[in-house]
Amino acid sequence: MNVIVFLADGFEEVEALTVVDYLRRVKPITVDMIAIGDGLMVTGSHHITVKADRHIDDLAKLDAYEAVIIPGGMPGAANLRDDPRVIKIIREMNDAGQLVAAICAGPIVLEKAAIVAGKKMTSFPSFEKEFPHSSYQAEAVVRDGNIITSRGPGTAVDFALEIVTVLVGEEEAETLRKNILYHKKK
Repeated sequence: MNVIVFLADGFEEVEALTVVDYLRRVKPITVDMIAIGDGLMVTGSHHITVKADRHIDDLAKLDAYEAVIIPGGMPGAANLRDDPRVIKIIREMNDAGQLVAAICAGPIVLEKAAIVAGKKMTSFPSFEKEFPHSSYQAEAVVRDGNIITSRGPGTAVDFALEIVTVLVGEEEAETLRKNILYHKKK
């Protein structure tokens, strides 16, 4: 099971790397961090530089992937939103019924791809007005069909767990929850 996590300069490190780390702990999930800029080195919004696994121009077969994930952070989310290659991939994966997930400012990419009209969704609170045709929810994580959205760095663990639930089931998500000692307070 293969997953794309797009990285653009200015991405939110907690949102991207929490998801990558937690998904890589679950078999049979394989995560490819995909850079969209020049080269594989990508610097986050808090000046942490990571090396992506591959470059967007090297993605040959999208049908090899079951999910695509968009982290937030600015200007990272705007950089992803403004890249026509990213928008094309988001649309293709959505049209194929694959999982499309975005957190924080990341849902602006889904809006640009025109896949969230009429859908329940969430984002970082200051972006709420960016989704005039969606049913905005002030929840930590919102799932509507094949689309998962989340609010921000503080919801990254819940976001990752929901992705695991959708991809491989609640039992694997519960195992991950126990392994990371995650006990959400009510």
